[in-house]
Parts: sequence; structure tokens; C-alpha cells
Amino acid sequence: MKHQLDFEKPIFDLQRKLDELKKHPETHSIKISFEEEVAQMEKKIEETKRQIYANLSPWDRVKIARHPLRPFTLDYLLTAFTEFSELHGDRLYADDEAVVGGFAKLEGQKVMVIGTQKGRDTKDKIRRNFGSAHPEGYRKALRLMRMADKFGLPIVTLIDTAGAYPGIGAEERHIAEAIAVNLREMMLLEVPIIACIIGEGGSGGALGIGVADRVLIMENAYYSVISPEGCAAILWKDRAAAPKAAEALRISAKDLLELGLVDEIVPEPLGGAHHDGQLAARTLKTHLLKNLDELKKISSSDRLKARYAKFRAYGKYKEKQEAVVTEAQPQTQAQA
Repeated sequence: MKHQLDFEKPIFDLQRKLDELKKHPETHSIKISFEEEVAQMEKKIEETKRQIYANLSPWDRVKIARHPLRPFTLDYLLTAFTEFSELHGDRLYADDEAVVGGFAKLEGQKVMVIGTQKGRDTKDKIRRNFGSAHPEGYRKALRLMRMADKFGLPIVTLIDTAGAYPGIGAEERHIAEAIAVNLREMMLLEVPIIACIIGEGGSGGALGIGVADRVLIMENAYYSVISPEGCAAILWKDRAAAPKAAEALRISAKDLLELGLVDEIVPEPLGGAHHDGQLAARTLKTHLLKNLDELKKISSSDRLKARYAKFRAYGKYKEKQEAVVTEAQPQTQAQA
């Protein structure tokens, strides 16, 4: 089966047997009914699916987040949004196609949507730079966000990137500065901002459009300061330790919600968004509308204060208390 993930093998094995069972009567001149066997097999497949997908490891969810058939930003712009009109260029250097953005409507509400975009085939992947933005991509995003702020339009960002592009050209054009400016400026925009990690949420590349009043994450997406492979290479000197790193990093949606790094988990169809893109889009739309309605009821000054407090609270830690050893003091005559 194409694009089969390793942990899904039992499901596809059962599905193959079911397909053979359905075709079996066609190979006989005498029609034989296998309806009962088919029903039992279908029930077993559903039970297997629920058991497997309910016990996914963080590394399994990373694999789903990277699935080649998973919906990308432009897919959601065609399903969850309407009347999308793309805007191009940063007005400084070039148009980075790893970042897409423009005006759109969300259930009649005008918004500015910005997101990182990966490619499907080889040509499109190269064109989109595998979803890793250059400095001009973040500067384009900031230009559109400032435009939205000027016209009072809420901002929605859809994040799906392994990280910002680390090449020589990006360094020459100051990728770190471009991301840092976005962090600063997004903290000051007066309109409501909602960010949603729809796939990969890698490092500063994700955070560069991720400063928001509400940070959502899809059930099988991940958000991390470094990829599991990168972490494994540094700590274990072996990229094969990526599953161990994924667990240690606590990058899954459930862990991130417990840590207070995201505000809400957007449920996905059983097995991942790629199994039913339309349902995934409807669910995402529902969560975006709910949060947007809540944010519009809050004054801009209160939103800015809450946004600042949210990100200032990131990075909690505990200090190890040093044991205080007190020497026994000799008793005085009065104490005796």
C-alpha cells in the first residue's frame, strides 16, 4: 500500500484480506455469500484501527504530521476558507513561495490568512523549498500582518514547516533578524491573532508566524524547538534515536497542552487528517470560528496584555535547592 506507515501494517493486512474476501465470490461460477465474514472482518478492522491510533507514540505522531498526503495550508484555504485572494512579495527582495498568504473569508468573516506551504511532487517541493521559508517569506508575512492590522482584519496563521531555511542565502539576508522582528511586531498587533500548527511546527521557523492570542494544534501535529532527528544527533550522537528524542522532547499535542504551550487541540479523523481532509477542514473551521468569536469580545488592550503574559510564561523551570548544612552550635551556660 502506498504511503503506508509502519505501525499501520496490521490495518492494511486486514484490509487486503477483506478485499480478497469481497472478490472471492466473483471467482466462482456458483455465487456464494460471504456477507457475515465480510461484516466480521470490517468490525475487526475498525477495532484494530481504534486500538492502534489510541496508543500512538510521539514518534508515530511525527510520522503522521509528515505524511505526504496530509492536507497543507492551500488545501485548507480551499476547504475551510472561501474567496482566498493571494498576495505576493515582501517589497524588499522577492516572493518566497514557501509562505502563502492573502485575504479570505471564514464563514463570512474577512480575515488575513498566512501559512507555510509544502509541495506534493518533486517540482512543487523545490518551488516551495520543502516548506522552509527564507527571510523574504517572514518579511512577506509581516507585511500582510501589518496590512491586516491597518484594516482591522483578524489574522489566522497555519504552521507546517520543519524549520526556517538554514542555507547560506538565508543567512546572508538575515534569517534570524527577520524572525526576531516578526516575534516583536506580532506581539504589538492590535487585531486578534490565531495560530494553528497543522503539521510540523519546527523551531523558529514555526514561531516566526506563531505569536498569537490563541495557539491551536491539530491532534497529530507537533511543535518543537528542534526536530527529533536533530535532538538525537546532538544528545545520543545517533539520528536513529529519534523515537527516544521525540518522547523526551514532549512535542505531541497532548504534552504541549499539559505544558501550557498550546491552548487547544483540534481533533482529527481517525488515523490522521489525510484520511478525511474534508472532515479535518470542517473541524478546523469550527475551532477557528469559536476562538475568533471569543477574542472579538475582548478589547485590544486586554488582548495585548494577555498575549504578552502568555509568551512571558513560556519556559518554566525548577531550581534545585541546595541542601543547607548547619553546624551544631555549642550550648551556652544559660541555654544549658
